[in-house]
Amino acid sequence: MPAQGGSKVEDLVVVGGGVIGLSCAWRAAQAGRHVTLRDPAPASGSSWVAGGMLAPVTEAWPGEEGLLELGLESLELWPAFAEELSAAAGQPAGLHPEGTVVAATGSGDRAELDALAGHLARLGRPVERLSGRELRRLEPGLGPDVRGGLSVPGDLSVDNRALLAALRAAAEKAGVVMEERAWEPGETAPGTVLICAGAHSAALHPGLAGLVRPVKGEILRLTHRHGAFPVPTRTVRALVDGRPVYLVPRPGGLVVGATQSEHGFDTEPTVGGVRDLLRDAERILPGIAEYALAEAAAGLRPGSPDNVPVVGRLDGRTLVATGHSRNGILLAPLTARLVVGLLGGGAVPAAVDPARFGRTGT
Repeated sequence: MPAQGGSKVEDLVVVGGGVIGLSCAWRAAQAGRHVTLRDPAPASGSSWVAGGMLAPVTEAWPGEEGLLELGLESLELWPAFAEELSAAAGQPAGLHPEGTVVAATGSGDRAELDALAGHLARLGRPVERLSGRELRRLEPGLGPDVRGGLSVPGDLSVDNRALLAALRAAAEKAGVVMEERAWEPGETAPGTVLICAGAHSAALHPGLAGLVRPVKGEILRLTHRHGAFPVPTRTVRALVDGRPVYLVPRPGGLVVGATQSEHGFDTEPTVGGVRDLLRDAERILPGIAEYALAEAAAGLRPGSPDNVPVVGRLDGRTLVATGHSRNGILLAPLTARLVVGLLGGGAVPAAVDPARFGRTGT
């Protein structure tokens, strides 16, 4: 809610209008800040082409326990965040409450999922192991190549484009001023600047040099056609001969993703990427062969050196919230909460603080 009496307590410029920037701008305006958001094309970029998985458990791997804890904390915030956002925006936030199944094909894939299940059990996060037949009872569209897997009902998803539309509407209703132009390196503002420019953040402050890099991900959108096998109820993640693929339900279709490569700021989908995604997705859900290919796109995930976001203070006038890699949408509610806390003089967990890289100033 705005500050008492409707007064604004401090100017804030949010640089970047993806899911992180919009979430932070909305929450900061609610907290009473006078917020301007600068982005030449708000609600675009990697947030626009994302899969929208809220999946800290099925993304968990040994060595990333800190990231798992951040993801679980943010996932707990999501239902209330989505409900409040829908009410504030006057339109759905796109949260999909069904869970996730993880499918494996060959013995190597099943062994990898068994290792993941064992790792999660040791962390006190057990998941249900299922045979291929048991998985097909949950999702009848799974093909015969699926030999086993996991059920993770707590890993959810959200329609990223509905989310972006709701965030923009809610932010504008809360008083955020949208300026559709770029923020130039070296530019200053009278108040506080929050850098949320995703993969482009490194060029905007010397303290971010070398800390954020673009990681390309190609993604497809498929439209269900009359007579084709129904869209699965749950998110379907899979390993196909060691290659990860995911299929996320949307109204009237599916999002299929995602490749991962590092080629600078290249955002063109490739023939090879489209071929590989369709090949592996059809192994898992053969019925998608009758769907329509509606879109092929590529986005740039903002990667950090340790795959953990960079959220905190860079100097006396500059904050940052970037480097979320594949978890930007999942971590949006938590990131916005941390940023509002910073604006009020609070601190952030050491795991996300840019000070861990020795780059902060005063």
